[in-house]
Formats: sequence, C-alpha cells, structure tokens
Amino acid sequence: MKNLNSILVMMVVFALNTAPIFGQTTAKKNKIIADSESAKSEFIKSDPLMKALFDKAYGYVIFPNVGKGGLGIGGAAGNGVVYEQNKRVGMAKLSQVSIGFQAGGQAYREVIFFESKNEMDRFKESRFEFSAQASAVAVTEGASANVKYTNGVMVFTMQKGGLMYEASIGGQQFKFNKL
Repeated sequence: MKNLNSILVMMVVFALNTAPIFGQTTAKKNKIIADSESAKSEFIKSDPLMKALFDKAYGYVIFPNVGKGGLGIGGAAGNGVVYEQNKRVGMAKLSQVSIGFQAGGQAYREVIFFESKNEMDRFKESRFEFSAQASAVAVTEGASANVKYTNGVMVFTMQKGGLMYEASIGGQQFKFNKL
C-alpha cells in the first residue's frame, strides 16, 4: 500500500509539473493576481512589520496557494505573481519533490523577498532554487523583526490549512514567465 501511495504522489507531482501554467486563461491569471494581493494583506495583517519588507525589497514573489502532500515521498505546487520594485512583472510556478520523513497534507502561502537585482534576475531567468537545507520563517506577529537576508533572499510562509510533519522548503524549483 505504501508503494501505491508513493506512486500516486509521484504521478500527481508529475501532472502538476507538466501542466501548462503559462497558457493560463486570463480569468485564471486574474484570480492568481487577486489571491496574491489578498495574501500580501494577510502577511501584513499577521505581522505589520512585513509592510517595510514589501516596500523596501528589490523584488518579491507571492505564492498565495501552495498545496503540499506526502507520505515518504511528497510534492508541492503553486502559482504566483512576481513583483519587481513593487510593479507586477510576471507569473511564476513553484514545484517541489521531497523524499524523507513526512506525512500529511497542507495548504499555505509563501513569499520570497529578493534583496537586489542580482537575485531577482536569477529568479526571472528560472535559475533559482532552494537547497535541501533551506528553511522559511512562519509568519506570526513580530516574526520578521529579526530576520535577515540569506544569500540575498528571505522566505516567509503562512499556513492556511491541513497538517503535515515537515518544515523545510528545500528542493523548491521555480519557473518564471514575463507578463
């Protein structure tokens, strides 16, 4: 049964990764954009200090709805909106495959801040991914007060629902598409 679950998870991850995200309809893109704006408001509502991060970062990408699940082998996927100097410049897709001790499923939001043009350009060239030991800060009031950029990047997540034992963002890969 465990092998069957693993095969099913891998099939879902494959389907999510091969689905065309950039051939989205205008309605779907508009929904992702609206959800991203709502997610930004929720991040700031949960930690008002994040407003300064959004204002001062060279760029950022907001993934308002990331779905993640696994049992031994897991996967995550989500679509988001990319902002450079507070202007919308593109759409992005997040995908992740993970192997290890994990069980459950969850939905969450994720925002990645870029400190400079160099990191932003790496993301826009789809040359950006997290290493296995990368981690994110869970958003709570005041959580952003002492967080610093690591290699020009800061990551925050906010759980929306579900329960999953696993807290890394390692192995995430991204695809960028200019508007």
